[in-house]
Amino acid sequence: MIYLDNAATTWPKPEAVCEAVSDSLRNIGGNPGRSGHRMSLESGKTIGRARLSLSKLIGASDPERVVFTCNATDALNLATGGVLFGGGHVVISSMEHNSVTRPLVHLAERGVECTRVRMDPVSGVDPDDVAAAIRTDTKLVVMTHASNVTGTVNPVADIGALCRGRGVLFLVDGAQSVGSLPVDVESMNIDLLAFPGHKGLMGPTGTGGLYIADGVRVRPARQGGTGVFSESPTQPDELPYRYESGTQNFHGLAGLDAGVRFIVNTTLDAIHARESRLVDMLIGGVREIGGVTVYGPPAGANRAAVVSLNIEGVDCAEAAMILDASFDLMLRSGLHCAPDAHRTLGTFGLGGTIRVSPGFFNTEDDIARCVEGITAIASEA
Repeated sequence: MIYLDNAATTWPKPEAVCEAVSDSLRNIGGNPGRSGHRMSLESGKTIGRARLSLSKLIGASDPERVVFTCNATDALNLATGGVLFGGGHVVISSMEHNSVTRPLVHLAERGVECTRVRMDPVSGVDPDDVAAAIRTDTKLVVMTHASNVTGTVNPVADIGALCRGRGVLFLVDGAQSVGSLPVDVESMNIDLLAFPGHKGLMGPTGTGGLYIADGVRVRPARQGGTGVFSESPTQPDELPYRYESGTQNFHGLAGLDAGVRFIVNTTLDAIHARESRLVDMLIGGVREIGGVTVYGPPAGANRAAVVSLNIEGVDCAEAAMILDASFDLMLRSGLHCAPDAHRTLGTFGLGGTIRVSPGFFNTEDDIARCVEGITAIASEA
């Protein structure tokens, strides 16, 4: 079996991640931050280590400004709802994930207005278009760092500087970048960064987080027990407790911490270089196949490890089924929870694309097998 669906969730996980989860389940059973006994204290330390590791990876000077959530979707809901709960205007790109667009559709009931700027599938969003879309009542700009459909990387540092100069908050969806591409929240002027733990960070599912810059006020999505300030009838203001009511998934966060440590030890440069080689090999191979259309940046471009394509005359869902059944290739077809991206690409009416997303643990033989499978299907179309 060849797994090429890492944009959905990375697999396999580093062995250290599996060991960390197993160890926490077997040996650290206390509820973090809720009791004074050694097991509770140790589980709290586990969460603290994960928070510190992540803050260093994304360039955040204060670890407590990294708030843990269930996933990137949860973090995006917290950020958009927490900033726009009273209404206002928001700017997004034309290739955002449903985790951005659906919360904004819901917030429209509270008076939130949304402007979409075109995201070029090759070069990304033009910061000048963002500047032109910002209004006097604009509260937030939300932008994917890297498209989950084409791998296109947006110039987030330039957009961040623009937003900072205009006094508008900047929220980045890091679902396809954190752990795979360099991210520095302070130098990139990112006010809010949403990220999953189970993709580039190589941790378990059910983990993720939201970085909240100093001075940024976000309304909590829920209230409840935090383990501290129990005498107060209201939610504490202190981070991270303001946003972390309820028992944390510390077993998952133990695995997430191990995933981050694996990235640091391996180096982000080495991970990105390996994924880039595999992507370049894939694009180079499929572009030679008649009847195959590849979307997004060309080989050699700065991009995430996500490649979308279609085979003329073959439904993308059917092609993915054949690749699974006949070639043992696990990948994804369809709209990838990003219908706006497919409207931008012109593939919405086709039912989407075939998405191939190599990961750090894939090999050149895996990519060769994928090209072979796509070649066989195209030759029969």
